[in-house]
Amino acid sequence: MASKKGVRLIITLECTECRTNNNKRSPGVSRYTTSKNRRNTTGRIELKKFCPHCNTHTVHKEIK
Repeated sequence: MASKKGVRLIITLECTECRTNNNKRSPGVSRYTTSKNRRNTTGRIELKKFCPHCNTHTVHKEIK
């Protein structure tokens, strides 16, 4: 049987500051998982989340 694709997708959000900044509190990249509605939000999501590696609230962008 063919699998039915739902409207909601599980996506991964990654910190933009951790990718570019080498002078941070601890090594690593902060990642969060969440879901989005495929019909309402067709573009990539950007949310402000807390990054424990930068120790601040930064912009997290959706990655593939």
